[in-house]
Amino acid sequence: MNQPVRIKMKADTLHEDMQRFAMAPLKESVFLNSVPKSGTHLLRNIVRMFVPAEQQYHRDFIQLPNLHLHLAAFAGQPPAVSWGHLLFADPSAVALKGVRQVVLVRDPYDWVLARARFYLSEEFQGSLNNIKGGAAAIDDVLNLMIFGSFQKAPSLLDIYTFNAVAWMNGATFMVRYEDIVRHLKALDGIAANAFFAELLGACGIDLPADWRERVRIGSDRKHSATAREHLSNDVAVPDDLPERQKRLVDFAAPGLRAMLGYG
Repeated sequence: MNQPVRIKMKADTLHEDMQRFAMAPLKESVFLNSVPKSGTHLLRNIVRMFVPAEQQYHRDFIQLPNLHLHLAAFAGQPPAVSWGHLLFADPSAVALKGVRQVVLVRDPYDWVLARARFYLSEEFQGSLNNIKGGAAAIDDVLNLMIFGSFQKAPSLLDIYTFNAVAWMNGATFMVRYEDIVRHLKALDGIAANAFFAELLGACGIDLPADWRERVRIGSDRKHSATAREHLSNDVAVPDDLPERQKRLVDFAAPGLRAMLGYG
């Protein structure tokens, strides 16, 4: 579970698009936390379109092992938006006291598929490299995504427990990937206005008149290096999780989908 990981990523060009808009300064620090492979870049890039460049913390992707190196992101001098996959633990709880936090989740059924595509791609280098290129049957790959691999990769239950459920403290704002996508598809509607006003409000950001244009730019998948179409993969992963694996998810993490508002 502590194996070194390498991800091949190209820098996005979002900072150039941001220059077209007037940015109101953040008054409070905000941390965008997420279950890995839940649309992290989508959420991050949408929020970035509303925050001055000098208040965006780009030094690193904040996780528990490097948290001690990036406490300045939460110090509020000046306030900043930062992002990462920060496990719930006592150092994390202490670091984020008084910091606005948004936690992004995804339906565990779809998450299994997204994790499998990522682990099988050339862009990901780390544990379980031996399953790439068709070396393992796809059904077994999906099961590995659900149950993990001993001392190599955590289980679905562990990831969702410490990246999402344990952060449900009443102050953390939880948002589902599917809700973001649904409102992006109907961005001109009243419901989208209310949704993004609430999401950005959780970040301490008031909705400006040109919010739709900003959201469209930030949500453009060309800015996400780990979007499905940008992964190099020669193994076919199903579009829908097979019924057998759905039952295995329910066995491995009973009550999880209901806790997150799915099903």
